[in-house]
Amino acid sequence: MTEQKEVKPMLTGYDADLFRSGNHYHIYNKLGAHIRIEDGAQGTHFAVWAPSAIEVAVIGDFNGWNRGAHSLSVRDDGSGIWEGFVPGVEKGERYKYFIRSANGYEVEKGDPYAIYWETPPKTASIVWDLHFEWSDQEWLAKRKGLSLNAPLSIYEIHLGSWRRIHEEEGRLMTYRELAAELPEYCRFMGFTHVEFLPIMEHPFYGSWGYQITGFFAPSSRYGTPQDFMFLINALHEAGIGVILDWVPSHFPTDEFGLSYFDGSHLYEHSDPRQGFHPDWKSAIFNYGRHEVKSFLISNAIYWLDKFHIDGLRVDAVASMLYLDYSRKENEWIPNRYGGRENLEAIEFLQEFNSAVHQSFPDVLTIAEESTAWPGVTHPASNGGLGFDMKWMMGWMHDTLSYFQKDTVYRSHHQSQISFSLNYAFSERFVLPLSHDEVVHGKYSLLNKMPGDDWQRFANLRLLYAYMFGHPGGKLLFMGGEFGQNHEWRHDYSLDWNENQHAAQQGIQKLIRDLNELYRSEPALYERNFSSDGFEWVDNQDATNSVLSWIRKGSSEADQLLFVANFTPVVRENYRIGVSRPGYYQEILNSDNLRYGGADITCREAIESYPIPKHDRIESIPLTLPPLAIIVLKYERAFDWA
Repeated sequence: MTEQKEVKPMLTGYDADLFRSGNHYHIYNKLGAHIRIEDGAQGTHFAVWAPSAIEVAVIGDFNGWNRGAHSLSVRDDGSGIWEGFVPGVEKGERYKYFIRSANGYEVEKGDPYAIYWETPPKTASIVWDLHFEWSDQEWLAKRKGLSLNAPLSIYEIHLGSWRRIHEEEGRLMTYRELAAELPEYCRFMGFTHVEFLPIMEHPFYGSWGYQITGFFAPSSRYGTPQDFMFLINALHEAGIGVILDWVPSHFPTDEFGLSYFDGSHLYEHSDPRQGFHPDWKSAIFNYGRHEVKSFLISNAIYWLDKFHIDGLRVDAVASMLYLDYSRKENEWIPNRYGGRENLEAIEFLQEFNSAVHQSFPDVLTIAEESTAWPGVTHPASNGGLGFDMKWMMGWMHDTLSYFQKDTVYRSHHQSQISFSLNYAFSERFVLPLSHDEVVHGKYSLLNKMPGDDWQRFANLRLLYAYMFGHPGGKLLFMGGEFGQNHEWRHDYSLDWNENQHAAQQGIQKLIRDLNELYRSEPALYERNFSSDGFEWVDNQDATNSVLSWIRKGSSEADQLLFVANFTPVVRENYRIGVSRPGYYQEILNSDNLRYGGADITCREAIESYPIPKHDRIESIPLTLPPLAIIVLKYERAFDWA
């Protein structure tokens, strides 16, 4: 008789203890549905956390959804984990958990750790695996050599509306169809990264992915998990990094999801003053519960581990940090010190960032944090939250507010456009022109701009050039790169037909050239987060609505001079002070005919004169084009011989 080889248990006591302590960052390898062989039989091991249940069974296609066919057993270690092996259950089988609790509550739930779900509105989980042959080793090796002082130009995308198949009544593109177009387009445009609005499974398409029920599963609307891996792999092979929007702040209350999971408020706070979000009508995670921390942090690690993701942008961080966020008086519970800070959420975010950076030190974490919370990008060991970068929401609000003003009034608001430099180096910032600014009646970026058609396009070119000249990473939502007229509509494709027009083509060419300038000029990235990399020449010329500044690299030779004219008036013989005598070359001008401008450009080297200006010994005379930025670089010294 042949001795049967012992099969290691899916869950050990150590796993259970680590999960209960909030420190099991790979619990996705243990909980959920895992195809395996036990006692010589092929099947699937199921495990689910449901401590308030008195009965748990797995139901599905394989047993006719019979609640009595395959009961799970609760572990005797007090972990509240139910588990069991069902022979014959193969990849592709649909399933749920039937749960009965002591209070009489009965429900059929999807698997919190499911890696694949039915396509909504169907709600069953699907037994699956994550086998995939990756070929992105070169990219991953390159990623290890990147630093925060590298160019970061992010193209933000909603997968369902980037491009649709019009020949098939506007059908959504699959992950593999996107892989045939998106990587090459991003490379053509010069973006360094894409950022996907949440791709985790969500029942309501109109939530854009921000109401998640399947935290471990890419949406089946576009294909299988392997299809999503194929898209990521293709982007990596094209040299494009992938950032995912990640939503640990809340979840929807659909019955099949996490809400009231086992007849108790398991994942969320029971008190609605802590556990229910008034704006989004969704449940708020209980960050003080250790098992919830294991769920969330392991979810973050999962995407980095199994899907080779390069960064996580954490949504709605401010809603996590403040107990009174969007609440009236008496609608929130103070912390133990009587304050409004959510101490449990702070600790969770610090642990999340520490765990990510310990396992994946070359991966970015980015906070969408809309307040002045101190130390968002400071080390957790020093009391910060530990993020790598933070969205610069103040810059976005001030800049768009300024640009929407009629140009005749801009001279009264000069400080609004320059104020961001007062705090630009307090954190490591990303400048976001995101999806939130071009939806719900806010108009597209193009249609926020004042003036006639020519001025609107000129203003948009000026906005983009100003953003690329400003310290910080860059983020632009899809459609903005060619000046789409219509605001974003998630049920439709971008208006790619508009890109046949000369004005839109000009915007697209400018974005390509700005990305190229960004990547090729160390002055624009080497000291992106240091005051040593920026110097005002003049931010006080409100009369003419002109700003001028210098961006600096680590070498003295790596300097760029930016001069921005925020009015439609051509300003001739406008003097700018320079520190180095010699010749200066215009290397970019947003008024170039190539971009649809009036072509008030200077193609000859510009000579400096010993006329002091702006506390500098020399100056150069410029003709400032209307509603435009020019970028100049020192070319050479005078040839006195």
